[in-house]
Amino acid sequence: MRIAVEGCGHGTLHAIYASVDIACQIQGWNGIDLLIIGGDFQAVRNSYDLNAMSVPVKYRAIGDFHEYYSGARVAPYLTLFVGGNHEASNHLWELYYGGWVAPNIYYLGAANVVNFGPLRIAGLSGIWSGSDYRKPHNERLPYDFKEVKTIYHQRELDVRKLLQLRTQVDVGISHDWPRKIEWQGNHEQLFRFKPHFESDAKTGRLGSPAARYVMDRLRPRWWFAAHLHCKFSAAVNYDPINSASDRHPSLNADALHANKDMHNNNNIKPDLKISQSSKAEAFSSLAKVRNDEEIDLNMDDDSADALEPAAAQSSTNAAPQKDSAETSGVPSDIRAQLPASFTRPTPVAAVATPNMSHPKAIANNFTQFLALDKCLPNRRFLQMLEIDPISESLPSAKDPPHRFTYDKEWLAITRAFASINPLTSPIPRDEGETHYRSLIETEELWVEENLIEADKMVIPENFEMTAPVYDLNMGLYPKEHPREYTSPQTVAFCKLLGIGNPFDASEEDREERRSKAFPPESNSSGARGSGDGGRGKGRGRGFAGRGGSGDRGRGRGRGYRRG
Repeated sequence: MRIAVEGCGHGTLHAIYASVDIACQIQGWNGIDLLIIGGDFQAVRNSYDLNAMSVPVKYRAIGDFHEYYSGARVAPYLTLFVGGNHEASNHLWELYYGGWVAPNIYYLGAANVVNFGPLRIAGLSGIWSGSDYRKPHNERLPYDFKEVKTIYHQRELDVRKLLQLRTQVDVGISHDWPRKIEWQGNHEQLFRFKPHFESDAKTGRLGSPAARYVMDRLRPRWWFAAHLHCKFSAAVNYDPINSASDRHPSLNADALHANKDMHNNNNIKPDLKISQSSKAEAFSSLAKVRNDEEIDLNMDDDSADALEPAAAQSSTNAAPQKDSAETSGVPSDIRAQLPASFTRPTPVAAVATPNMSHPKAIANNFTQFLALDKCLPNRRFLQMLEIDPISESLPSAKDPPHRFTYDKEWLAITRAFASINPLTSPIPRDEGETHYRSLIETEELWVEENLIEADKMVIPENFEMTAPVYDLNMGLYPKEHPREYTSPQTVAFCKLLGIGNPFDASEEDREERRSKAFPPESNSSGARGSGDGGRGKGRGRGFAGRGGSGDRGRGRGRGYRRG
């Protein structure tokens, strides 16, 4: 399968599709089978959606997705994406289980597994926040200044469902990087390019533990991510599966330096050299986009981002480390005078994963990780790949070769967990894989009898508009919050599976919530505010400008730019 992978979308679909066209010409391809976008897609349908997107007011841009939503344009390539931390979250919320945001553009949902021809693709949306991980999805429109951020934080319930998979997948996608992945690639080069990453990496705070749990469980051939606005490749080598116990990826020197230079990896083709005229053509549409500057949005870093209890316990029980002077032979007084770059990195402990046995059917021992930048001139945001499946989830003769189809195991998992309302508090505790396995096996029989035998596994192309299209006269700062809609796609999916739809609500309930909401942020509110400014207390960039409502939490200095 010929796949194009792009990093963060940031509402620049015209430029992304034009870049794919140029890349295909250079490769000598007559097109691609699928385009994957790693989040921050920004499916903004109209100006109201901007009031539900976590982006400082000065960076607001309508983008060009609305043209594909309205039908003015049609995506030239089948497109698949996960959600990030800069999204029209109200729009994606309508499609919690996944669905079409526009013709030919499919959102994977909060967590999902779909099949595309012979490829089995798993996805996890959002980014990590330890303080919200075990909470329900209790955000409902209209969002307040806090909910507009917490809504895209990864939740344990969604991850728990992905961890029940017991068969091989080919591709994994997340917006956030799997935690500690930086140590399994050329981290020296990464830290030179992004110096602010080093401190978080050494303290084990860079990336998402949830994404790491899922990657280590599923062990796909490829794992794609975005979020940190750089291109980075890593090789994850897993121990051979020779017992029922779960094993962690090897973090030896070979693994750490496997991708000293990513261009030496035969599985990833070198960056495409695009002529200046071609670049001008591809990026002409970016001239109208206002968010072409790095967005300083470290507001999602949670100072309370403590290790999960299992990880903390693992760290506590670790063997004490010898003094660096003792192991290196360099006296402490001399070492103290050396630059910080000479400091020995903190030893990398394996990410603590839930206590689960490793399925024998997941036999792949090598995962190639690739993160990409966002679509801007002179950035490394696009990769062209030819991917062969390693999973045994081959399509049936009835399945169209270039259509998305439902995944039998995932549908069974969705039915098995349907009794848990993701909106309620508290979320029931994890009952363990043995408990869920029996439920899932029963539901697989239901899927076989009711969907597979009835030939209902092809994902229908049933896109419908729910919100009004973009009106240029509205401007970027409407004084009303977006309205909440029930997606006909979600209704149809729940009906297909015979499960309830917890995301529906009466118009009376929706209007009551709207009547109690504070007015949305306006352009004039970007002035300096007072109060806690977030990271570095008083100087962090707050949601209402510098100061204000403290986007970035209390804690360490200014942080780094990681929109």
